[in-house]
Amino acid sequence: MRILFAGGGTGGHLYPGLAIARAITRIAPEVVPFFVGARRGVEREVLPTTEFAHELLDLHPLYRSRLWENWQTIRGGVTAWRRLSLIVRAKRPACVVGTGGYASGIALAYAKTHGIPYVIQEQNSYPGLTTRVFSRYARQVHNGFPEAEHHLSPGPGTIVFDSGNPIEPPPVPLPDRAAARVSWGFPAAGGNVMLVYGGSQGSRAINDVVAGWVTKNLPSGLHVIWATGQTTHAEYAALESGRVRVSAYLSPVSAAYAAADFALSRGGAIATAELCAWGIPPLVVPLPTAAADHQTANARALAAAGAAEFIPQAELTEERLNAAVTALTDNPSLLRERSNAARARARPDAAAEIARNILDLVRQT
Repeated sequence: MRILFAGGGTGGHLYPGLAIARAITRIAPEVVPFFVGARRGVEREVLPTTEFAHELLDLHPLYRSRLWENWQTIRGGVTAWRRLSLIVRAKRPACVVGTGGYASGIALAYAKTHGIPYVIQEQNSYPGLTTRVFSRYARQVHNGFPEAEHHLSPGPGTIVFDSGNPIEPPPVPLPDRAAARVSWGFPAAGGNVMLVYGGSQGSRAINDVVAGWVTKNLPSGLHVIWATGQTTHAEYAALESGRVRVSAYLSPVSAAYAAADFALSRGGAIATAELCAWGIPPLVVPLPTAAADHQTANARALAAAGAAEFIPQAELTEERLNAAVTALTDNPSLLRERSNAARARARPDAAAEIARNILDLVRQT
């Protein structure tokens, strides 16, 4: 049995599909996932390193601010449709799973046109255009944030699940916090550990503020794990000290999660889902240029749940950061309340839950 996965452009749309596919094959090894993605997306780097068969198509996003470039979108859509026809003709999938982004829209349209049942996994609290358009005819919609349901118009045959975002769940039990702190060169106990993580590529807006803050206002007893991103690491590496560890990237990121008490992060759906699963409340600085400003919607949802503090990028200064951090380090009960609220939002077994529901669907059809 084949299940076709379509999604990508960014890691936030690709990695959920990989997590679901792996959960499906753990439960039902006879299922063969097949991925389609865009040649220009992150999937061109990631999919060849995975265990899954795949094909990259000439797909493009909608160019909203450069309308004249949408001829590429139209041309790519036509050629991708033809390639999908050949893929489906070779082995018709039992189901199509769309995980968002421009790489999934054409596959969902093909599935709808040819009577192939499809499922959508939406990561963000404000659903993307693809989800809003195709959710009406989906057999299942799995929301990463419960708030997303308010923006959908599901059809009579659509089941909407509050599944959470599919991530690699934390180990049970969690790693020893004291040992994790020592592995970073920090004291086993006392004070707090803060994780700074601006995404896989880092964030200059966050990095520049953190750089000034750690040299002037770093609170007593606070230790920092700071992932700058590969391209700018050299600019900040000299700021490493006994209390500040500066890394280009975190691999595995679980080593940082195991030591951290709270975080400063962007508002990406998968990153915040991982933080909540580990009980790490974030100070969220959304990327203001994210599509439909969805990171701000995510940040507002987490803040409303008491699991985070929302700081708009335009308001992120050394003074605002210091105030937000000291509010947590000086008030352990507040930090504990936010940690508990983050855990309450967590869905660490989302991938397995989504996989079981998809398998139920394909076994019934």
